[in-house]
Amino acid sequence: MAAPGFAQEQAAADTELVGELMAFHGSKAIVDVMTTHCYETTGLDSAYEDAASNWYLRNIGYLDLADRVIERLGGGSEGQRQAAETYGGSQIMSAYNQAADKERFCRAFLEQIESEALDIDQQLPDVLKRAQDISAS
Repeated sequence: MAAPGFAQEQAAADTELVGELMAFHGSKAIVDVMTTHCYETTGLDSAYEDAASNWYLRNIGYLDLADRVIERLGGGSEGQRQAAETYGGSQIMSAYNQAADKERFCRAFLEQIESEALDIDQQLPDVLKRAQDISAS
């Protein structure tokens, strides 16, 4: 039987990890929001749709892993995933709105997606490793 202090520390660590895993969905929201917005802003340039689809295909396993580990750790609080998605989307739109050259911002964003710099394994490698370790145990 675990000591009460250890159990509380573990529960806090699990809650923190769940929050960090929700960031995977925030990353997806960033890609979805900006690729859609830039697609519309740039005259329906299909490169943005293709980039979003390719990002999703490269990252779907990580999103599924996050969901499995979140469930294993007791699940997230109600609305936590939506909050992560909303936060990610609002942060990238704020950056976009502050950009002096919207077209350049969209092109740079597209380059980041295509170079895989915005993939979950590149953005959140430590959290991903912890999730993989938990899933494998």
